[in-house]
Amino acid sequence: MSRPDDRGVLVDLGQERPQLPPKARNMSPIVPRASIHGRALVAVVAIMTFLASMTTGTVLLVSASAAEWQSDVASEITIQVRPQTGRDLDRDTAAVTEAIRAQAGIIEVKPFTKDESGKLLEPWLGTGLSMDDLPVPRMIIARVQPGTPLDLGALRARVTQAAPSASVDDHRAWIERMRSMTNATVLAGIGILALVIIATIISVSFATRGAMAANQPIVEVLHFVGAGDRYIANRFLRHFLRLGLEGGVIGGGAAMLVFGFSESIAGWFSGTPVGDQFAALLGTFSLRPSGYIVLAVQAVLIGAITAVASRQTLFATLNDVD
Repeated sequence: MSRPDDRGVLVDLGQERPQLPPKARNMSPIVPRASIHGRALVAVVAIMTFLASMTTGTVLLVSASAAEWQSDVASEITIQVRPQTGRDLDRDTAAVTEAIRAQAGIIEVKPFTKDESGKLLEPWLGTGLSMDDLPVPRMIIARVQPGTPLDLGALRARVTQAAPSASVDDHRAWIERMRSMTNATVLAGIGILALVIIATIISVSFATRGAMAANQPIVEVLHFVGAGDRYIANRFLRHFLRLGLEGGVIGGGAAMLVFGFSESIAGWFSGTPVGDQFAALLGTFSLRPSGYIVLAVQAVLIGAITAVASRQTLFATLNDVD
Protein backbone atom coordinates (compact mmCIF):
# COMPACT_ATOMS: atom_id res chain seq x y z
CA MET A 1 0.00 0.00 0.00
CA SER A 2 1.20 3.41 -0.75
CA ARG A 3 1.31 6.00 1.97
CA PRO A 4 -0.67 9.14 1.51
CA ASP A 5 1.30 12.23 0.53
CA ASP A 6 2.21 14.44 3.49
CA ARG A 7 1.30 17.54 1.48
CA GLY A 8 -2.36 16.57 1.40
CA VAL A 9 -4.88 14.71 -0.71
CA LEU A 10 -5.03 15.41 -4.43
CA VAL A 11 -8.46 16.47 -5.60
CA ASP A 12 -9.72 15.89 -9.12
CA LEU A 13 -11.20 19.15 -10.41
CA GLY A 14 -12.90 17.45 -13.33
CA GLN A 15 -14.04 20.02 -15.90
CA GLU A 16 -13.31 22.96 -13.65
CA ARG A 17 -10.25 25.06 -14.34
CA PRO A 18 -8.92 28.05 -12.40
CA GLN A 19 -9.69 31.33 -14.15
CA LEU A 20 -7.08 34.09 -14.11
CA PRO A 21 -8.28 37.65 -13.66
CA PRO A 22 -7.88 39.91 -16.72
CA LYS A 23 -5.05 41.85 -15.07
CA ALA A 24 -3.05 38.67 -14.60
CA ARG A 25 -3.12 37.75 -18.25
CA ASN A 26 -0.14 38.53 -20.49
CA MET A 27 -1.34 41.53 -22.50
CA SER A 28 2.14 42.62 -23.64
CA PRO A 29 2.75 43.02 -27.38
CA ILE A 30 4.69 40.49 -29.41
CA VAL A 31 7.56 42.93 -29.82
CA PRO A 32 8.47 44.72 -26.55
CA ARG A 33 8.14 48.47 -26.93
CA ALA A 34 10.77 49.51 -24.38
CA SER A 35 13.80 47.46 -25.31
CA ILE A 36 17.48 48.22 -25.75
CA HIS A 37 17.21 47.63 -29.50
CA GLY A 38 14.24 50.00 -29.72
CA ARG A 39 15.86 52.82 -27.79
CA ALA A 40 19.06 52.46 -29.80
CA LEU A 41 17.13 52.56 -33.07
CA VAL A 42 15.24 55.69 -32.00
CA ALA A 43 18.56 57.37 -31.17
CA VAL A 44 20.09 56.37 -34.51
CA VAL A 45 17.08 57.53 -36.53
CA ALA A 46 16.94 60.80 -34.56
CA ILE A 47 20.62 61.50 -35.24
CA MET A 48 20.30 60.62 -38.91
CA THR A 49 17.19 62.77 -39.28
CA PHE A 50 18.91 65.68 -37.56
CA LEU A 51 21.91 65.45 -39.90
CA ALA A 52 19.65 65.13 -42.93
CA SER A 53 17.53 68.10 -41.83
CA MET A 54 20.58 70.27 -41.17
CA THR A 55 21.94 69.38 -44.62
CA THR A 56 18.63 70.12 -46.32
CA GLY A 57 18.18 73.39 -44.43
CA THR A 58 21.69 74.56 -45.27
CA VAL A 59 21.17 73.73 -48.96
CA LEU A 60 17.90 75.70 -48.92
CA LEU A 61 19.62 78.69 -47.29
CA VAL A 62 22.48 78.66 -49.78
CA SER A 63 20.10 78.28 -52.73
CA ALA A 64 17.90 81.16 -51.56
CA SER A 65 20.91 83.42 -50.95
CA ALA A 66 22.43 82.52 -54.32
CA ALA A 67 19.13 83.30 -56.05
CA GLU A 68 19.05 86.72 -54.37
CA TRP A 69 22.68 87.37 -55.33
CA GLN A 70 22.06 86.43 -58.95
CA SER A 71 18.93 88.59 -59.07
CA ASP A 72 20.77 91.59 -57.63
CA VAL A 73 23.85 91.17 -59.81
CA ALA A 74 21.83 90.52 -62.96
CA SER A 75 20.02 93.82 -62.45
CA GLU A 76 23.26 95.80 -62.35
CA ILE A 77 25.88 96.66 -64.94
CA THR A 78 29.36 97.95 -64.10
CA ILE A 79 31.09 100.39 -66.41
CA GLN A 80 34.79 101.08 -65.95
CA VAL A 81 36.42 104.21 -67.37
CA ARG A 82 40.20 103.88 -67.42
CA PRO A 83 42.57 106.87 -67.53
CA GLN A 84 44.08 107.56 -70.96
CA THR A 85 46.89 109.88 -71.96
CA GLY A 86 45.62 113.10 -73.48
CA ARG A 87 42.05 112.71 -72.19
CA ASP A 88 40.27 114.19 -69.16
CA LEU A 89 39.06 111.34 -66.94
CA ASP A 90 36.35 113.43 -65.26
CA ARG A 91 34.99 114.58 -68.63
CA ASP A 92 34.99 111.02 -70.00
CA THR A 93 33.16 109.79 -66.88
CA ALA A 94 30.48 112.45 -67.26
CA ALA A 95 30.08 111.66 -70.98
CA VAL A 96 29.73 107.95 -70.31
CA THR A 97 27.18 108.66 -67.56
CA GLU A 98 25.00 110.68 -69.93
CA ALA A 99 25.29 108.00 -72.63
CA ILE A 100 24.14 105.33 -70.21
CA ARG A 101 21.18 107.40 -69.03
CA ALA A 102 20.03 107.73 -72.64
CA GLN A 103 19.93 103.94 -73.04
CA ALA A 104 16.46 102.35 -72.85
CA GLY A 105 15.96 100.05 -69.87
CA ILE A 106 18.34 101.90 -67.52
CA ILE A 107 16.54 103.30 -64.47
CA GLU A 108 19.45 104.49 -62.31
CA VAL A 109 23.07 105.50 -62.91
CA LYS A 110 25.58 106.16 -60.12
CA PRO A 111 29.07 107.40 -61.07
CA PHE A 112 31.76 106.97 -58.41
CA THR A 113 33.93 109.94 -57.53
CA LYS A 114 37.71 109.72 -57.33
CA ASP A 115 37.65 109.20 -53.57
CA GLU A 116 34.90 106.59 -53.80
CA SER A 117 36.78 104.70 -56.48
CA GLY A 118 39.90 104.76 -54.30
CA LYS A 119 37.99 103.34 -51.31
CA LEU A 120 37.10 100.30 -53.39
CA LEU A 121 40.81 99.41 -53.39
CA GLU A 122 41.31 99.79 -49.64
CA PRO A 123 40.70 96.07 -48.86
CA TRP A 124 43.72 95.24 -51.06
CA LEU A 125 45.96 98.33 -50.77
CA GLY A 126 45.06 99.45 -47.24
CA THR A 127 44.25 102.93 -45.98
CA GLY A 128 46.36 106.09 -46.04
CA LEU A 129 47.75 105.47 -49.53
CA SER A 130 47.73 108.39 -51.94
CA MET A 131 45.84 107.59 -55.15
CA ASP A 132 47.05 110.65 -57.06
CA ASP A 133 49.93 108.85 -58.73
CA LEU A 134 47.99 105.65 -59.44
CA PRO A 135 45.92 105.16 -62.62
CA VAL A 136 42.73 104.36 -60.70
CA PRO A 137 39.76 103.91 -63.07
CA ARG A 138 36.35 105.39 -62.40
CA MET A 139 33.44 103.07 -61.73
CA ILE A 140 29.86 103.64 -62.84
CA ILE A 141 27.00 101.42 -61.62
CA ALA A 142 23.86 101.24 -63.77
CA ARG A 143 20.67 99.54 -62.60
CA VAL A 144 18.49 97.80 -65.18
CA GLN A 145 14.70 97.75 -65.12
CA PRO A 146 13.69 94.23 -63.94
CA GLY A 147 12.19 92.17 -66.73
CA THR A 148 13.33 94.58 -69.44
CA PRO A 149 15.66 93.15 -72.11
CA LEU A 150 18.76 95.32 -72.48
CA ASP A 151 20.59 95.75 -75.75
CA LEU A 152 24.17 95.33 -74.51
CA GLY A 153 25.59 95.76 -78.01
CA ALA A 154 24.01 99.20 -78.38
CA LEU A 155 25.08 100.14 -74.84
CA ARG A 156 28.69 99.17 -75.50
CA ALA A 157 28.66 101.19 -78.73
CA ARG A 158 27.34 104.27 -76.88
CA VAL A 159 29.90 103.91 -74.07
CA THR A 160 32.83 103.37 -76.43
CA GLN A 161 31.80 106.37 -78.53
CA ALA A 162 31.72 108.56 -75.40
CA ALA A 163 35.05 107.25 -74.04
CA PRO A 164 37.25 104.81 -75.98
CA SER A 165 38.85 103.54 -72.75
CA ALA A 166 35.52 102.56 -71.16
CA SER A 167 34.35 98.95 -70.85
CA VAL A 168 31.01 97.36 -69.89
CA ASP A 169 30.69 94.32 -67.62
CA ASP A 170 27.27 92.66 -67.25
CA HIS A 171 28.63 90.13 -64.67
CA ARG A 172 27.56 87.21 -66.83
CA ALA A 173 30.71 85.22 -66.05
CA TRP A 174 30.29 85.81 -62.32
CA ILE A 175 26.64 84.73 -62.46
CA GLU A 176 27.63 81.52 -64.25
CA ARG A 177 30.22 80.78 -61.56
CA MET A 178 27.61 81.43 -58.88
CA ARG A 179 25.17 79.12 -60.62
CA SER A 180 27.82 76.42 -60.87
CA MET A 181 28.66 76.78 -57.16
CA THR A 182 24.98 76.57 -56.22
CA ASN A 183 24.49 73.45 -58.32
CA ALA A 184 27.57 71.88 -56.74
CA THR A 185 26.21 72.67 -53.27
CA VAL A 186 22.86 71.11 -54.12
CA LEU A 187 24.54 67.98 -55.51
CA ALA A 188 26.71 67.71 -52.39
CA GLY A 189 23.60 68.00 -50.22
CA ILE A 190 21.85 65.28 -52.22
CA GLY A 191 24.93 63.06 -51.83
CA ILE A 192 24.96 63.57 -48.06
CA LEU A 193 21.23 62.81 -47.87
CA ALA A 194 21.78 59.62 -49.84
CA LEU A 195 24.53 58.54 -47.43
CA VAL A 196 22.30 59.30 -44.43
CA ILE A 197 19.45 57.27 -45.89
CA ILE A 198 21.76 54.35 -46.67
CA ALA A 199 23.16 54.45 -43.13
CA THR A 200 19.61 54.54 -41.76
CA ILE A 201 18.58 51.51 -43.83
CA ILE A 202 21.63 49.57 -42.65
CA SER A 203 20.96 50.47 -39.02
CA VAL A 204 17.29 49.50 -39.33
CA SER A 205 18.21 46.18 -40.94
CA PHE A 206 20.57 45.27 -38.09
CA ALA A 207 18.02 46.40 -35.50
CA THR A 208 15.30 44.33 -37.18
CA ARG A 209 17.45 41.21 -37.27
CA GLY A 210 18.35 41.76 -33.63
CA ALA A 211 14.69 42.07 -32.65
CA MET A 212 13.82 38.95 -34.65
CA ALA A 213 16.65 37.03 -32.99
CA ALA A 214 15.56 38.15 -29.53
CA ASN A 215 11.97 37.14 -30.23
CA GLN A 216 12.70 33.99 -32.25
CA PRO A 217 10.93 31.65 -29.74
CA ILE A 218 7.79 33.77 -30.03
CA VAL A 219 8.03 33.72 -33.83
CA GLU A 220 8.42 29.93 -33.81
CA VAL A 221 5.38 29.52 -31.55
CA LEU A 222 3.33 31.77 -33.81
CA HIS A 223 4.38 29.66 -36.78
CA PHE A 224 3.45 26.53 -34.85
CA VAL A 225 -0.09 27.76 -34.13
CA GLY A 226 -0.56 28.67 -37.81
CA ALA A 227 0.25 32.40 -37.97
CA GLY A 228 1.41 33.48 -41.42
CA ASP A 229 4.43 35.55 -42.30
CA ARG A 230 2.28 38.57 -43.10
CA TYR A 231 0.65 38.52 -39.66
CA ILE A 232 4.02 38.33 -37.90
CA ALA A 233 5.61 40.92 -40.19
CA ASN A 234 2.79 43.39 -39.58
CA ARG A 235 3.41 43.22 -35.82
CA PHE A 236 7.08 44.00 -36.28
CA LEU A 237 6.31 46.56 -38.99
CA ARG A 238 4.09 48.61 -36.70
CA HIS A 239 6.75 48.46 -34.03
CA PHE A 240 9.53 49.78 -36.29
CA LEU A 241 7.25 52.34 -37.95
CA ARG A 242 6.50 53.80 -34.54
CA LEU A 243 10.19 53.85 -33.64
CA GLY A 244 11.10 55.45 -37.00
CA LEU A 245 8.47 58.16 -36.67
CA GLU A 246 9.52 58.82 -33.07
CA GLY A 247 13.16 59.21 -34.10
CA GLY A 248 12.21 61.31 -37.12
CA VAL A 249 10.11 63.69 -35.01
CA ILE A 250 12.91 64.07 -32.44
CA GLY A 251 15.65 64.68 -35.02
CA GLY A 252 13.54 66.87 -37.29
CA GLY A 253 12.19 68.88 -34.36
CA ALA A 254 15.71 69.50 -33.04
CA ALA A 255 16.83 70.73 -36.47
CA MET A 256 13.82 73.05 -36.72
CA LEU A 257 14.67 74.52 -33.33
CA VAL A 258 18.26 75.11 -34.46
CA PHE A 259 17.10 76.97 -37.57
CA GLY A 260 14.43 78.78 -35.55
CA PHE A 261 17.01 80.21 -33.16
CA SER A 262 19.78 80.59 -35.75
CA GLU A 263 18.81 84.18 -36.55
CA SER A 264 19.10 85.16 -32.87
CA ILE A 265 22.39 83.29 -32.56
CA ALA A 266 23.71 85.05 -35.68
CA GLY A 267 22.90 88.37 -34.04
CA TRP A 268 25.44 87.61 -31.30
CA PHE A 269 28.22 87.47 -33.91
CA SER A 270 26.97 90.45 -35.89
CA GLY A 271 29.79 92.87 -36.70
CA THR A 272 32.51 90.25 -36.40
CA PRO A 273 34.45 88.98 -39.45
CA VAL A 274 33.05 85.47 -38.99
CA GLY A 275 29.50 86.71 -38.58
CA ASP A 276 29.73 88.98 -41.61
CA GLN A 277 31.09 86.17 -43.79
CA PHE A 278 28.34 83.78 -42.76
CA ALA A 279 25.72 86.50 -43.21
CA ALA A 280 27.03 87.14 -46.72
CA LEU A 281 26.93 83.43 -47.50
CA LEU A 282 23.64 82.35 -45.86
CA GLY A 283 21.76 85.63 -45.51
CA THR A 284 19.68 85.96 -42.35
CA PHE A 285 20.07 82.28 -41.34
CA SER A 286 16.26 81.97 -41.22
CA LEU A 287 14.33 79.43 -43.24
CA ARG A 288 11.15 80.31 -45.06
CA PRO A 289 7.90 78.61 -44.00
CA SER A 290 8.22 76.32 -47.01
CA GLY A 291 11.62 75.21 -45.68
CA TYR A 292 10.09 74.03 -42.40
CA ILE A 293 7.45 72.14 -44.36
CA VAL A 294 10.23 70.41 -46.32
CA LEU A 295 11.97 69.41 -43.07
CA ALA A 296 8.73 68.04 -41.60
CA VAL A 297 8.00 66.00 -44.74
CA GLN A 298 11.57 64.73 -44.74
CA ALA A 299 11.27 63.54 -41.12
CA VAL A 300 8.10 61.60 -41.98
CA LEU A 301 9.78 60.12 -45.06
CA ILE A 302 12.71 58.89 -42.98
CA GLY A 303 10.22 57.21 -40.63
CA ALA A 304 8.54 55.58 -43.62
CA ILE A 305 11.93 54.48 -44.98
CA THR A 306 12.61 52.88 -41.60
CA ALA A 307 9.38 50.91 -41.85
CA VAL A 308 10.00 49.84 -45.46
CA ALA A 309 13.54 48.73 -44.68
CA SER A 310 12.35 46.73 -41.67
CA ARG A 311 9.63 45.11 -43.80
CA GLN A 312 12.13 43.87 -46.38
CA THR A 313 14.43 42.55 -43.65
CA LEU A 314 11.49 40.91 -41.86
CA PHE A 315 10.38 38.85 -44.84
CA ALA A 316 13.97 37.83 -45.59
CA THR A 317 14.45 36.72 -41.99
CA LEU A 318 11.12 34.89 -41.88
CA ASN A 319 12.07 32.97 -45.01
CA ASP A 320 15.25 31.88 -43.24
CA VAL A 321 13.21 30.75 -40.23
CA ASP A 322 10.92 28.73 -42.45
